[in-house]
Amino acid sequence: MISVSVASPQELVELEYPRLKDCARAVLAGEKIKEAKIVLAFVDDATIVSLNKRFLEHEGPTDVITFPYSGAKARKLEGEVVIGVEVAQRESAERGHDVNTELCLYVIHGTLHLCGYGDRSQRDAAEMRKKERIYLKQMNLPDIADE
Repeated sequence: MISVSVASPQELVELEYPRLKDCARAVLAGEKIKEAKIVLAFVDDATIVSLNKRFLEHEGPTDVITFPYSGAKARKLEGEVVIGVEVAQRESAERGHDVNTELCLYVIHGTLHLCGYGDRSQRDAAEMRKKERIYLKQMNLPDIADE
């Protein structure tokens, strides 16, 4: 069973819940994940800055932070994808598309992280971009994977 839920303690962006959940489900199906429980958390800059500093020791806001609750080899994939909505607002305005399209990219990116993909090396980042493009296309979204 696949469970994708949304937590949104922010009121800055009106979220397209079904579309965002469908993006996560598309990645899980495409990566052949049969059992998963994932939470998509959409937060403001203050929250993501705090999490970024506390857990990654990075300064400033970021687009996505993932918290896997199960190991890569676990029978059931569990985790949380925390997404910065204000980052998405700024990026989408700069790129010229709507904020929920940008949020879909972040959901896809974060879900791929939960599935075991990384982006720290150039090679891993290239593989991540390739996967993102697959799911963006599948969801009829523009290719914004590396704009």
